[in-house]
Amino acid sequence: MASSQPIRVAVSGAAGRIAYSLVFRIAAGGLFGRDQPVALHLLELPEVEHQLRACELELKDCAFPLLAELHSSVDPRVAFAGADWIILLGGKPIRPGLNNRLELLRENAPIMVEHGRAINQVAPMARILVVTTPSNTNCMVARSKAQDVPPEHWFALNQVIRMRATGLIAEKAGVPASEVSRIVIWGNNSESALIDLHAARIGDRPALEVIGDPDWVKNHLVPTVANRAWEIFELRGTMPAGSIAQAILTTIRSIVTPTAFGHRIAAAVVSDGSYEVPRGLVFGFPLVTADGQTWTIAQNQYLDEPARRQIAVNVAELQHEASILPEILKGI
Repeated sequence: MASSQPIRVAVSGAAGRIAYSLVFRIAAGGLFGRDQPVALHLLELPEVEHQLRACELELKDCAFPLLAELHSSVDPRVAFAGADWIILLGGKPIRPGLNNRLELLRENAPIMVEHGRAINQVAPMARILVVTTPSNTNCMVARSKAQDVPPEHWFALNQVIRMRATGLIAEKAGVPASEVSRIVIWGNNSESALIDLHAARIGDRPALEVIGDPDWVKNHLVPTVANRAWEIFELRGTMPAGSIAQAILTTIRSIVTPTAFGHRIAAAVVSDGSYEVPRGLVFGFPLVTADGQTWTIAQNQYLDEPARRQIAVNVAELQHEASILPEILKGI
């Protein structure tokens, strides 16, 4: 049920392309519904404060009825203060010349340290969605500096992988995307993520049965999803923004809305040891929520041996990323 009190949403990297595709939709009711007021707090670096101000002016010019408050700042403690949701977009994106995940981690982890400390000081009860690449490990970095935030309040984005897979499967089957459901994304938000179709449906039939082509899944679906961002970059010279914004909206809406029977939320969360994933890793699991407030990892999901091996690959990838953090964060 909508509340007359605004939900406070803070967005870092608010002058960037993804935020520009996102914040107007939040202000228009595209996140929490057409009856729920929102308060937007926007954060950026001082050197692009003029762009942040331009975004703020455009939001004001739209005169959104649901936009109850609008503030911008270059201080994370100001932007995050009292937030209900914090969306961390700030950081260097993947791009030519900086497409190695470990290089990106070196660039972005110090930003996550600053943001984690600010969140701990001024918004310890916020729920946080980390988008900044590499999102799973950056989520672990920010969390390490925000010890007062409950572990179940941390999420990392992987919904864009499921959306891409959904669109490709719908195209293959000749059905609307709304007919494709129950895809599960396991692991890291990377090319190694496991796209699990064992429980997936097209309409009321098993997706694998409808597709009827295991080679297509292995040799087309998986590599196309993995390479989609670069395909878009080659066509337009910039990395995806609109699809990432849609994935953010879909993720948060799924978290705050009771999950339909048999369906799952796509997001990475702090592992509790389920499916033999080491505790503390931020890992993509199938999630469910009964009340839009708390969530659980869906248990007893069927995993064949190839799926288990791919999950192990993701665990190793995340552990390797985590292993260099002490060096990166030394003295910060």
